[in-house]
Amino acid sequence: MNRIGLVVPSSNVTVETEMPALLTRHPSASFSFHASRMRMHRVSAEELAAMNAQRERCVDELADAGVDAVLYACLVAIMAQGPGEHRRVEELVRAQTAARGQDPALVSSAGALVDALAALSARRIALVTPYVRPLAEQVVAYLEAEGLEVVDWAALEVADNAEVGCIPGDRVLAAARGLDLGGADALVISACVQMPSLPLIPRAEEEFGLPVLSAATAGAFCLLRGLGLPIELPDAGALLRTRSTVPAR
Repeated sequence: MNRIGLVVPSSNVTVETEMPALLTRHPSASFSFHASRMRMHRVSAEELAAMNAQRERCVDELADAGVDAVLYACLVAIMAQGPGEHRRVEELVRAQTAARGQDPALVSSAGALVDALAALSARRIALVTPYVRPLAEQVVAYLEAEGLEVVDWAALEVADNAEVGCIPGDRVLAAARGLDLGGADALVISACVQMPSLPLIPRAEEEFGLPVLSAATAGAFCLLRGLGLPIELPDAGALLRTRSTVPAR
């Protein structure tokens, strides 16, 4: 049994739904899921910064459970702090768990999206985000600082994080249909672990004819890779289609 620790915003209800839905499809491994929550309701720069300040408590709580992997599951909270922030946060968490004599696989949603796009050899991408425009612009800038070209993007302008978890799939797909996907290598249909997207991915790949991923499938990909497990989850898009273990970069 692989114990997965989830650090999630208090208003997030999607990570604890989509991550088990993904990983329990694995044909040769089993998982349990253990969450610690950081207070955050509105997706604003101020609340994101206050939420990040709760990281150490959450990591300690998951270390008490002896988890095998930790997913820091708030993409925009990291990307809003500026380019390369996921590396700094991951190093801080790594040092904190090492001080407890533990070495869990460590994944941030921000770093997972960057790494998953690299695994797909995707350099030109399109995005759908739920964020208000200023935060969406920070996400775009963050990805471009990682050497990606964002050919088009959409911001659904939802500031209440609880409402983000209720955005209907038809609205997300409509936003994707409004993007200029010419020349894109991949579509990130949900650049947010709170905006539901899992059922949309196979449909979108069939409709748009290119790899489609989300913050959730990127997180699952990097968790499996970090645990040294085969990347093999059905009905979750090209990123998670049957393949041998992909080494961590």
